[in-house]
Amino acid sequence: MLPEIRPCRSALYLPASNPRAIEKARGLPCDAVILDLEDAVAPEVKADARAAAVVAFDVGGFGRRLTVLRVNGLDTDWGAGDLAAAADLPIDAVLAPKIETAADVALYRERLGGQALWVMIETARSAANLQAIADAVGPDGAFVLGTNDLALEMRCAGRAALLPVLTLAIAAARAAGLTVLDGVRNDFSNVEAFLAEAEQGRDLGFDGKTLIHPAQIIACNTVFTPSADQVARARAVVAAFALPEHAGKGAIRLDGRMAERLHLAEAQRTLALFAAANPAYAAAKDA
Repeated sequence: MLPEIRPCRSALYLPASNPRAIEKARGLPCDAVILDLEDAVAPEVKADARAAAVVAFDVGGFGRRLTVLRVNGLDTDWGAGDLAAAADLPIDAVLAPKIETAADVALYRERLGGQALWVMIETARSAANLQAIADAVGPDGAFVLGTNDLALEMRCAGRAALLPVLTLAIAAARAAGLTVLDGVRNDFSNVEAFLAEAEQGRDLGFDGKTLIHPAQIIACNTVFTPSADQVARARAVVAAFALPEHAGKGAIRLDGRMAERLHLAEAQRTLALFAAANPAYAAAKDA
């Protein structure tokens, strides 16, 4: 049996203060919708944006998409109110900004009750506490990389300087069983540059990428969906381990290469992700 996977290849940020964008998002092919109360909303309209987010999530209509609310930090004038509103919303997670320690995580979890918590990794201090933060996040949690803020605080230029932090964040998230999402690319008009960055993120081990514009969704989904070759290889591995003569074996020979049980687990995950990302295909296969 394949593991159950809810894909998060593409997570689109939308200002909670923009009702037209929210309505459009209900029909977009992104895997997650993040209504933003923080960076994308001016101080004078934050209260109105919070009220609009509550209405939008209560109305629903986002289908299979993950629904996430990014709140303001608890050290701001709006954070406590955002968390109070978020605690009872019918959403999949709350995204907390500028988390730097496990103690920060605990403060949010205390106020959110049973809501899943996603945390932004976007400061130099968070980079020094990655595993402790990941271990504190809890079930259905996620790391979301804030590469713009991180680069600004580190005073570095270019994505290459961030690679050590990105890799360590992925390792910490994996050790704690979290989803981990790459940061945004601001230049949404340069499709080739976006594809290159998304492919790099995929190869590093990210589950998906956060986005700032709907034009990035299709390319992002394509990059983070298993390719036809990957699916064919995964099917071959699963089929080979299912043969009676391979029952109980920890390693087998397949097409001139060694395949171990860990490769079987990865093959099953690949097929589960492909099926989850292609519900029409999965339904036809099961019919």
